[in-house]
Amino acid sequence: MKQKEKVTIYDISKKLNISAATVSRALNQNPKISEKTRKLVAETALEMNYKQNRLAQALKSGRTNNVGVIVPYINRSFFSSVIRGIEEELTPHGYHVIICQSHEEVKNEINQLNALLNTQIDGIFMSVSKTTKNTDHIKKALAENTPLIFFDRKIEVPGVSSVVLDDFKAGFMATEHLIKEGCNKIAHLSGDINLEIYKNRYEGYKSALKKHGFTPNPEHIIQTNSKIESGQQAVAQLWECDEKPDAIFSAGDYSALGAIQELKSRNIRIPEDVCVVGFSNEPFTKYMELPITSMDQTPQLMGKIAAQVFLEQVKGTKAVSIEKKVVLSPELFVRNSSGRSILKTVTG
Repeated sequence: MKQKEKVTIYDISKKLNISAATVSRALNQNPKISEKTRKLVAETALEMNYKQNRLAQALKSGRTNNVGVIVPYINRSFFSSVIRGIEEELTPHGYHVIICQSHEEVKNEINQLNALLNTQIDGIFMSVSKTTKNTDHIKKALAENTPLIFFDRKIEVPGVSSVVLDDFKAGFMATEHLIKEGCNKIAHLSGDINLEIYKNRYEGYKSALKKHGFTPNPEHIIQTNSKIESGQQAVAQLWECDEKPDAIFSAGDYSALGAIQELKSRNIRIPEDVCVVGFSNEPFTKYMELPITSMDQTPQLMGKIAAQVFLEQVKGTKAVSIEKKVVLSPELFVRNSSGRSILKTVTG
């Protein structure tokens, strides 16, 4: 069966008895073409099932109206919410979003970045993998004059804008909240402190303890990953210590959930015996039988602001030279897992 040939601007011009140049200008909303003609050409193009050649448009304008987003994982509420914020901000401007996952492997991150650059992408949003140390692939994007914006996880590269949370302040706030709830032996389930976000949360934790006259117990600081099992294992390890903690500040909600499950299995009361605070304010935290106190990262706002930074960059001809560092303030949502004062109000 012979494949149907694509309709061209010459077919439209022949049908309307006008020049192909006029059709082209009308389709591109050239103000020199009357509104009546533009409307007639648009209706005829629709009727004839004409599709504009996006590649040709991109070559002509120098833009594809596509942006790429590289995240470690897409199946986390935080990253999907950031992407939603980016889309909500860019869609009205005619941009389409291409999503890539690194799965925490710098090799994948490099491949995804190169693939996006090969498609002549207009801009790239990236949350770096935990294995990213070398920045050559990022510098390559800058060398090609492609705007690149880090969000959440970043690595220091001159010329790259970033939109992040104040993780130090967040770690400080979470720990100080536990101190104000009467806790003085606070354990910390850290993420990989090779990543700046987890290092800053850890530094905030230590700073809050120091401010209130407490010294961190090295046995109470355990590196975990963002998995329920990791939180369970951390509590098992903590309960082998001579000094048991009376609070746990976890750098992630999933490890906090695992910690709560293990504490319950040991008949340890929450928050009466041990208070627990998580991080990220995942949707499940407020719907648990025991709602979990968690630090919110404002992911949708983070995505929107990252998109706004990109739009500012592409306005001028020297877009990539514009560098912005945006730091968002965290917000702690206090719930039953740490709110001893809440418990007293309910039972009193």
